[in-house]
Amino acid sequence: MRAAVEAAAGSDLVLLAVTVLTSMDEKDVLDAGYQYDPRTLVLRRAKQALQAGMGGIVCSAEEAAAVRGIVGPDLAIVTPGIRPAGAERGDQKRVVTPAAAIRDGASHLVVGRPIVGAVDRRAAAEAILQEMRSA
Repeated sequence: MRAAVEAAAGSDLVLLAVTVLTSMDEKDVLDAGYQYDPRTLVLRRAKQALQAGMGGIVCSAEEAAAVRGIVGPDLAIVTPGIRPAGAERGDQKRVVTPAAAIRDGASHLVVGRPIVGAVDRRAAAEAILQEMRSA
């Protein structure tokens, strides 16, 4: 991460540190050889990213509040695995609603399949935006 930050110095790039994929749960993380549960690993990686000078963190919104406590108000927190209430999880194991993600400190939400897979994509996107505004 430090090398990436050095290489990006002077540019407008915002580098994001990916912590733990939202498609991974505790079993997946342990099977991958890590000795920590997803939350612990995310928080460790967030601290490392902050120390390295990264511009933001990619994590599940399940950890967004704790990550915000580590990185402060200025770094981006990008949260994939966003699903409106009642939506299919798909391959995502750690999902959160748009409103909960915003309340917990996410600055950017990644919403794909709930919109792309909808019969009326515009209505799906507008419903998600409305939920975000209500947070």
